[in-house]
Amino acid sequence: MANYLYIFRGGNMQDLSPQQMEENMKRWGAWMGQLSQTGNFKSGEPLADGGRVVSGKKKAVTDGPFGETKDLVGGYLIVTAASLDAATELARGCPIFERDSGSVEVREVREMKM
Repeated sequence: MANYLYIFRGGNMQDLSPQQMEENMKRWGAWMGQLSQTGNFKSGEPLADGGRVVSGKKKAVTDGPFGETKDLVGGYLIVTAASLDAATELARGCPIFERDSGSVEVREVREMKM
């Protein structure tokens, strides 16, 4: 079994009412609970708005990241699965797709040998 990183992009929830937001969070909790029950969930958290970007040889610091809402990373999960195909299939259950405004990037986490 390998570890996979789910990177959540988009899924803008700014226009939801407090009740809709609560219902949406319950669906996320249920999905993540199911991943836990099947032994696939390892960790994950939503990300705060804003942040900083450090770049280049001079290590320039800028506020950000900024970009189109659909491209912003809103959170991540780490799951374990038998293959990329299996991890991708698990991602299909994500509530981000209910609003048709987000995506889940599925990437295998390589183990570093030190």
